[in-house]
Amino acid sequence: MARNIPEAPALPLNTIMPGDSADAMDSLPECSVDLIFADPPYNLQLRGNLHRPDNSRVDAVDDHWDQFESLKAYDAFTRRWMRAARRVLKPDGAIWVIGSYHNIFRVGAALQDQGFWLLNDVVWRKTNPMPNFRGKRLTNAHETMIWASKSESSRYTFNYEAMKAANEGVQMRSDWTFPICTGHERLKNERGEKAHPTQKPEALLHRLLVATTNPGDVVLDPFFGTGTTGAVATMLGRNFIGIEREAEYRELAAQRIARVRSLDPAALEVTTSKRAEPRVAFGQLVERGMLRPGEELLSGNGRHSARIRADGTLAGDGFKGSIHQVGAAMEGAPSCNGWTYWHYRREGKAVSIDTLRQQIRAELATSQIN
Repeated sequence: MARNIPEAPALPLNTIMPGDSADAMDSLPECSVDLIFADPPYNLQLRGNLHRPDNSRVDAVDDHWDQFESLKAYDAFTRRWMRAARRVLKPDGAIWVIGSYHNIFRVGAALQDQGFWLLNDVVWRKTNPMPNFRGKRLTNAHETMIWASKSESSRYTFNYEAMKAANEGVQMRSDWTFPICTGHERLKNERGEKAHPTQKPEALLHRLLVATTNPGDVVLDPFFGTGTTGAVATMLGRNFIGIEREAEYRELAAQRIARVRSLDPAALEVTTSKRAEPRVAFGQLVERGMLRPGEELLSGNGRHSARIRADGTLAGDGFKGSIHQVGAAMEGAPSCNGWTYWHYRREGKAVSIDTLRQQIRAELATSQIN
């Protein structure tokens, strides 16, 4: 007699779940989300009100959700939500956690204790930080984000070439400069006050999601607040799951996200790494008749030539081997990119053999879409 195996619960995509973050994550299927962005309470431990030099009161973070009776209580809270987060993360998933000097070091230790593998700590340097009104410390002008994969062996997403392109062709660094959330982006409540004391700028989430997710991925934010993660994920064609226990924040977030429209699919494409492209062997060009056995290839500098053999290897100047091996031997170099080194002749012009490889890659990409 067949047993009735209960179906796994469906993911509540693009919704905001009410309640405690750990409890809500425990209700989700195991290994079901691609990325987690966590902006947990910082446990700022404020003592009394803050005032400006003109004696006006500073609207600081003194909400009940940021208050813990002790560091021990905060650590227990951190371990609990982090265990739940790790359970729902896919094997090749990753997590970002943001914090300040009050909590980020404790959070980092907890991540390692849970088995996460630290990839980077990223400093968000604020161009317009709040001054230190008491004048007893340095202006706190940055926050720290920790990026970690689920395990050391995780094949996490990192769109390296896209980040390089966004940084004018220079490798993206681990210090990011953005202003804090102000102006039209800052949400206000019915009383005209800022709706959330620690609302994050959309620019920060935009870079983070483009760097470490792909369209269609599921992004979980267990401390959703007013929905910055959901708004940016929706715009970028990602799915989100938000968890927020405060009803006022949930309502504001839902209204905010309802106004967002996803970008056109073509606009969501980003620069990909060469390593991510389909592998094409030189022998495939010969098999398909794009190049013929016996045909001569010329080096880009015009100093060397070699003949194509039926098995996709080359022979010339006493050397035999792959397009890379023969090119390196002829140049007396330790290595050579044969795809850019060798050229064939068509209508009297030298054409890189890499153009033929790109034709095959384009065909493969089209077949995957169809």
